[in-house]
Amino acid sequence: MTDFQIEIQLVALVVAAACALPGTFLILRQMAMMSDAISHAILPGIVVAFFLTGSLSSPLLIVGAALTGVVTVALVEVVTRTRLVKEDAAIGLVFPALFSIGVILIGRYAGDVHLDIDAVLLGELALAPFDRWTVGSMDMGPRALWVMGTVAVLNVTFLLVFYKELKLATFDAALAATLGFMPAALHYGLMTLVSVTAVAAFDAVGSILVVALMVGPPAAAHLLTDKLDRMMILGVGIGTTGAVAGYWLAHILDASIAGAMATVVGLLFGLAFLFAPHRGVIAVRRRRNRQRWSFAQKMLTIHLHQHEGLPEAEWESRIDHLQEHLQWSAAFAERVVAQSLKKALVVRTNGKLELTSTGRRLARETVVGN
Repeated sequence: MTDFQIEIQLVALVVAAACALPGTFLILRQMAMMSDAISHAILPGIVVAFFLTGSLSSPLLIVGAALTGVVTVALVEVVTRTRLVKEDAAIGLVFPALFSIGVILIGRYAGDVHLDIDAVLLGELALAPFDRWTVGSMDMGPRALWVMGTVAVLNVTFLLVFYKELKLATFDAALAATLGFMPAALHYGLMTLVSVTAVAAFDAVGSILVVALMVGPPAAAHLLTDKLDRMMILGVGIGTTGAVAGYWLAHILDASIAGAMATVVGLLFGLAFLFAPHRGVIAVRRRRNRQRWSFAQKMLTIHLHQHEGLPEAEWESRIDHLQEHLQWSAAFAERVVAQSLKKALVVRTNGKLELTSTGRRLARETVVGN
């Protein structure tokens, strides 16, 4: 493994970690698309800052982008508060307008510099090691690594300092306001953090991968746990895993690094979506299947209990009658009976069913519980 390969992966790791942390709160606040909106809408802020400084390395680009991100959030909320459109529609109205302004400015005034549409949208991690930060004669490594490392430290610091307040404001904004935690200020602080993270990662990975790393890993982590601290840790772990695995996939296929990373992150989310222990598709289907058969067994015990000791009990306890009375198919009725026999809820005698003490108790508890 060459030094360049190591540096590319280090940059990808730091970007993934920096994006996953604020992305966790975007997922919990049901604002995942805000990351896409901000990552595109900050473009005019970057362009204007570039026009003012004439340098792509100026910190004013981050400042301009962060301010534009806050403006984006504010405009979305202003439109949403009119109650004429919902938040998703407001996002769809605001960010294309701002992004289009940035595209027009680039196409008209910055077509001959690196700040072009393709670079902004796609980024290129393979070029990160060539942009070095030097102090005197000392080579400090890729500039993107230091920039994203600083952003990652900023994100960690902000989340540690305001962890309790953010947690409360995310799950109960009204209570947070009552306790004086200023959820609106926390919201704009978080959105500023998202803006800073997005623009800092732009030059290295592009907006497409920024959105993938800010949404995919936390979304997968949310399927795996309900605890906020674990979700943040898992989000960082999934993001960094996707970054490294994506790099090697791109290396093998000789493809876009950012595209391969986004693909792997999508695959990791797909695995969590299918196999998460409690929220995965398979787990949910199994749980619903168990509930279906459990409900059917309860219906059987209630049916037998209602007719127990009555003259029609002999007829009502016949298996073939269950198909007519409960509108079950023959195969379904046989399976319910088989499961009930296995759990000792009923016993079968000469083609008739009788409740056991366990089945009788279950019927009573079900009726009383309802």
